[in-house]
Amino acid sequence: MVNRKELNAEASPQAAFGVRLRSAREARGWTQDALGVLLGYSGRHISAVETGSKPPTRRLSRGLDTTLGLVGSTESFERAWGELRNGSLLEGFPEYLSYEGRAVEIWLFEIGIIPGLLQTPEYARVLADNAVQRGAITRELADSRATILAERQATLTRPRAPLVLVVIDESCVRRTVGGVQVMDAQLQRLVEFAALPNTVLQVAPYDMGEQRTLDRPTNLLTLADRSVVAYVESQTQGHLDRETASVVPLLTAYHQLQAEALSQAASVAMINEARKGTP
Repeated sequence: MVNRKELNAEASPQAAFGVRLRSAREARGWTQDALGVLLGYSGRHISAVETGSKPPTRRLSRGLDTTLGLVGSTESFERAWGELRNGSLLEGFPEYLSYEGRAVEIWLFEIGIIPGLLQTPEYARVLADNAVQRGAITRELADSRATILAERQATLTRPRAPLVLVVIDESCVRRTVGGVQVMDAQLQRLVEFAALPNTVLQVAPYDMGEQRTLDRPTNLLTLADRSVVAYVESQTQGHLDRETASVVPLLTAYHQLQAEALSQAASVAMINEARKGTP
């Protein structure tokens, strides 16, 4: 075959996707142009994905699954695309995202930083840029996280938006991220969030002391069938849990936290004071 480029699946997850695509295509005796016709792409585009010079998309991956009869299987190209796309995320979080997008209730608790669903683009970018500067992630992964965050935030404005209940530790409000302007805009975003008809925002003040029942960032999701999924995160890993025996205690602790936290009105007042620079 003329100008056939040798591929190395070990080079990167994107390269591995391309190798799988070429293998599946050639197993069926299709040229790149022929597969492109079936999927609505040019043969050149298929070639670029196979060689890793162009990243795959969800649309392409879904088209491959339909064409190759892989929908819902463990060999699904869409599944591989999701793993590729979410490779910068902590363990358990990609699966959590699949539940978050269809939850009817979202319960969040965060310490130190504003929860992602409530972050302004500028606030999120400062955190990402800092991670890049520290060498914790690459610029490409930072950009990927920004895209994922924007898609998650769209959940709040979908036609049948979920009820979103958020408790943030006072440190989220007091810790300045990105300087005065970025932080002021972020705090204003919290006030706007609290005013939405499908949200509740509370601050867990420092003087709660030992009555703060959660000590790690915690996400709880109520699904349409009323089952609850929990996701708890540490600095280096996340854990998704769907077992009732371990999820119910977290839900109980969350309710206890809500009971002791400031009311939404008092929380908004604290946030507005912080915007004025009140200690």
